[in-house]
Amino acid sequence: MLIPSIDLMKGNAVQLIGGKQFELDAGDPRPIARNFGMVGTIAVVDLDAALGQGSNSETIRELIRIAPCRVGGGIRSVAAAREWLDAGAESVVLGTAARPEILRELPRDRVVAALDAVNDLVVVDGWRTGTGKTVLERIEELRDFVSGFLVTFVEREGRLGGTRMDAVGAIVAAAGPARVTIAGGITTADEVAALDRMGCDAQLGMALYKNRLSLADAFAAPLRSDREDGLWPTVVVDENEQALGLAYSNRASLQAAIDSRQGVYHSRERGLWVKGKTSGATQELLRVAADCDRDTLRFTVRQKGAGFCHRETRTCWGQGRGLNELFRRLQQRSVDAPAGSYTRRLLDDAPLLNSKLIEEAHELIVANSRDEVIAESADLLYFTLVRLVSAGVNLEHVAAELDRRQLRVSRRAGDAKFA
Repeated sequence: MLIPSIDLMKGNAVQLIGGKQFELDAGDPRPIARNFGMVGTIAVVDLDAALGQGSNSETIRELIRIAPCRVGGGIRSVAAAREWLDAGAESVVLGTAARPEILRELPRDRVVAALDAVNDLVVVDGWRTGTGKTVLERIEELRDFVSGFLVTFVEREGRLGGTRMDAVGAIVAAAGPARVTIAGGITTADEVAALDRMGCDAQLGMALYKNRLSLADAFAAPLRSDREDGLWPTVVVDENEQALGLAYSNRASLQAAIDSRQGVYHSRERGLWVKGKTSGATQELLRVAADCDRDTLRFTVRQKGAGFCHRETRTCWGQGRGLNELFRRLQQRSVDAPAGSYTRRLLDDAPLLNSKLIEEAHELIVANSRDEVIAESADLLYFTLVRLVSAGVNLEHVAAELDRRQLRVSRRAGDAKFA
């Protein structure tokens, strides 16, 4: 699949040719991350840190909160790698420090070894120092310690002339179960598709920045369909991953959806269908993902208006349920709840809400039976959701924070703050 890349220098997204020649400054990386993050994990590379001329760490921490990131560039110690994993990086990419004595101290499933190669020989220290070892030799040395390899053909990087397809087969075979990502020169959708068929991912930079290849075309390259009409079934879910319904996509609708960041689909009756264009029940497109077989899409959207269904229900199976639906109703009540209603009182009276949170937390603590625990948990969750609404915080923000915490590798003692 596709892994778009953001290379950082002095806080800006840049692109170099051959790892040396400055080619373009794309400016603020944050909107780029929001765009690239629609299609999955992005690669963030701190070129200043790799070259020993500074750091973009604060910017990278912001990008990690915008999109799922694998972070690399200048990570040369166990402590530095752990710091990025604790900050929420999906994985870390180590090049110069990709040595067994360091790698064995890190969680294997969260580590990628970067093999930057010039004419098949691996270079380190920001591509300035030769190791005298081939890519295949380094893979042999490191494959027991990492979950993946990022192989960059430096002499092809940024030149938009195609990558070393002739070398990929041997690299994938040598890597075994470790997932291979290829970078350097990838320019066409055909290359992305071919790499996917060979069992590896394509990391793209210059082709995207120079619009030689659109984000949608690069993402769609590995997709396939077993339908006569060539459409991709598209499961539509909300920001909390509740299924809203089923639609269909083709290349044109996918391009329109990604370009406009809206729910756009293919309708056999209407052709290009912009959800909510006439009804007002529009969708903000947050993410697009392909399934393991590359023949089904998932659109994660923020649904507006009455809902996804033409019958004006939240989902095509009726109204939603559970915490997600309660939170959505509370959000609506924050707008239209009448004066004097209990929800309105809680939203307008912070001391009252605080007291209820303390009260319900205590009642949950002293609950004994299973039914009591269920009832008191429901009470506490209700008041917690009201607190989120009063602070303008979405439930998805809490879920994202929990996801980031799950990525930490340094564990805290977790002792109580108060006796």
